[in-house]
Amino acid sequence: MFKAFRVFDVDGKIQGRLVEMSPAELGGADGPHVVIRAAYSSVNYKDALAATGAGKILRRLPMIPGIDVSGTVESSTDPKFKAGDPVLVTGYDLGVGANGGYAELVHVPPDWVVPIPAGLNAFDVMAIGTAGFTAALSIVEMERNGLKPGNGPVIVAGATGGVGSMAVELLATLGYQVTAVTGKDDQHDFLRSLGAKEIIARGALQMGTKPLEKATWAGAVDPVGGETLAWLTRTMMYGGTIASSGLTGGTEVKTTVMPFILRGVKLLGIDSVMCPMPTRLDVWSRLQSTMKPKHLETIAREVGLADLPRVFPELLNGRVRGRTVVRIG
Repeated sequence: MFKAFRVFDVDGKIQGRLVEMSPAELGGADGPHVVIRAAYSSVNYKDALAATGAGKILRRLPMIPGIDVSGTVESSTDPKFKAGDPVLVTGYDLGVGANGGYAELVHVPPDWVVPIPAGLNAFDVMAIGTAGFTAALSIVEMERNGLKPGNGPVIVAGATGGVGSMAVELLATLGYQVTAVTGKDDQHDFLRSLGAKEIIARGALQMGTKPLEKATWAGAVDPVGGETLAWLTRTMMYGGTIASSGLTGGTEVKTTVMPFILRGVKLLGIDSVMCPMPTRLDVWSRLQSTMKPKHLETIAREVGLADLPRVFPELLNGRVRGRTVVRIG
């Protein structure tokens, strides 16, 4: 038997609790699979939506949520992995359609598994997790589209969140001049410690109404969407790139074609869930080399499985900064 945080439908309401399960209850052992002895997971906005029922994320119930996991291989039907290998999984169907990372044992297809890069450990890769991977993927894609430190300042929206805080850290590590936007006035010192050169209070943001506002940013990491993303399109420099990865500020974007046809602005959609494995491996390689975070202990806090019911509403209500790592083992 092993421990897991499992979500149930109880009289039409989504409820999660700590349970004991048998390996046979996990499923996924019929085809090719890797069994991971989990050490850590993490809490992402998507996890909080799934585990509380605030979003229709889970495709079946009961379900173990958790879209991230790290640990060691317990057993494998694939010769690429052997018992004891340090591995991680982020995204794919983990914690959505297949039992996820909030469990001591996790069954996954071999095609989902990434070896933990040398220089990072099981805690590090979950402090990075889906949010940090998304931030890194955003930067990689922007650089593929011409972004360089010398092009000008890069702005990060939602800068105290998981994606935002990691983006500030990674961009500063690469030598970019980072401007952070946040609604948390008491977190400016935190953002400066990660490398932000300028901080804009969200409440003081002057978005304007013109189709094109002052050209200010060479790049933007936006996990917010909505009105913020529309404003970013209007304020990009010529040839600027925007990496869009989130929707906490809304799903609708009201803008014009002007930024795209007059300034050559590039709007890049960032999907970390089904990111192809070659790109995935390249991004993780950069996360242990040129983009290796220096402040993971500052960005991340650690909680246990039993703490999850308290953590989910904190995240949904915007009371969490940085990353939350879940200790499994």
